[in-house]
Amino acid sequence: MPEPDRTRTSVDELASRTRAEMIPLTGKFSYFCTLPLADEDLRQYLHDPIAALAPAIVSALPHTHIILAPYIEKGNGKSGDAVTFERPLESRHIAVSRRDDDDTAVLAFGIKDIEVADYHYQLYSSLASMVADRWPQEVQDRFHRTIREELTSEVHGEVDEKSWHLKQALLRRQTNVRKETKLFREYARQAFEDTLTLYLHGTCCDIDVETGPRQMPSRYLRRRLELLFSLFPPPEGYAVLPEQLKSR
Repeated sequence: MPEPDRTRTSVDELASRTRAEMIPLTGKFSYFCTLPLADEDLRQYLHDPIAALAPAIVSALPHTHIILAPYIEKGNGKSGDAVTFERPLESRHIAVSRRDDDDTAVLAFGIKDIEVADYHYQLYSSLASMVADRWPQEVQDRFHRTIREELTSEVHGEVDEKSWHLKQALLRRQTNVRKETKLFREYARQAFEDTLTLYLHGTCCDIDVETGPRQMPSRYLRRRLELLFSLFPPPEGYAVLPEQLKSR
């Protein structure tokens, strides 16, 4: 019988095994580390980014268990994603793995060999996706209205790659781009997720928006961020745009 691979554990198995050992951060968040981290590292990886979350965002999220590990290896079809202590092949190396139970989400992150800023992006992208899975009807309606106004004005560009590609597919394949269709809903959801990722990341950290031919004009991006600010006001002392902090 072959020896078990002690450098590799499935995310499912580790999540089940460590459920009772999770260390609470807040009422919604807890964590487990498979590698030693100093207090300063825990502050950067967990305490600071979670403290910056808007209360309405926290309310929209399920209980979330965060696992910090050296690396995450993508499942191969026969088995699920795994936590590993050795760097996987590049084709199998992923930044984060998510699994959802009835009332709990598990996010496993590989944090070795990546910048803290990149980890923050992955964390906020995962949380934004979870919010987008559950976004209230009022939020959906207001964001859809904004998207339709942008499409009517033929606003170029998007916030990130995924929403850019879905927008191009909508423009190519649908004559009436404002019509409520599967294509429109997929694009609008991804645009919301990508914009919310930027909003959350910008609330926590001083980040620069990359310019390029696919980036939407700043005045429209600002309009989206102002909408999210009204829907999900950040905690006291936090803001995305400088003037928002001065006005609070």
